[in-house]
Amino acid sequence: MSLTILDENIWFPPLEDALDDGLLAMGGDLSTERLIKAYQEGIFPWYEGETPLWWSPNPRFVIYPANLKVSATMKQVIKRKEFEFKTNTAFDQVIAYCKKIKRAGQQGTWITPAVEKAYNILHQLGIAHSAEAWKGGKLVGGLYGIKMGKLFFGESMFSNQSNASKFAFISYVKQLEAEGIVLIDCQVYTEHLESLGAEMIDRDLFKQLLYKYR
Repeated sequence: MSLTILDENIWFPPLEDALDDGLLAMGGDLSTERLIKAYQEGIFPWYEGETPLWWSPNPRFVIYPANLKVSATMKQVIKRKEFEFKTNTAFDQVIAYCKKIKRAGQQGTWITPAVEKAYNILHQLGIAHSAEAWKGGKLVGGLYGIKMGKLFFGESMFSNQSNASKFAFISYVKQLEAEGIVLIDCQVYTEHLESLGAEMIDRDLFKQLLYKYR
């Protein structure tokens, strides 16, 4: 199967056209319209370099808010009120930290200046959101992603202090559940998120949930 090359028109091929590794298409741009279209179709950008790559992996890594796992350690962190939880007070700082953090197995970051600009615009439009852990008046951990209908699409997270990103994630999942969010897309597998309750589901099921709740 050949890889689809996108042009200036806002469109994507069917998810079933993705390669075995989940790569669906390449090219296009990071315009607000294209990004919204991507998330509506269950597609996300992830790449290193100049050319956008668009993904729809199968299976898909997700978390149902009701299945959130909170370890005994994190229950104690929350009980001791080690961090303060906030949302959308420092989106630009959260994505900037996510851009800088070094990750095992990655040579660089997919959060290029163009990506950073594109998601800051989505935040200004009320589409992209940040969840933040604060301590002593400083931002020490957090995550950002896209909220659409009853779905949240997580993009990236960072931590400058032990347990800070876990605290922000746990706090935000509980808030999202209270807001009526039924599914959180974690995109691809990580052991860290699996420990918090994330699981693999078939892409067909993900698509059904997406079309029902987006």
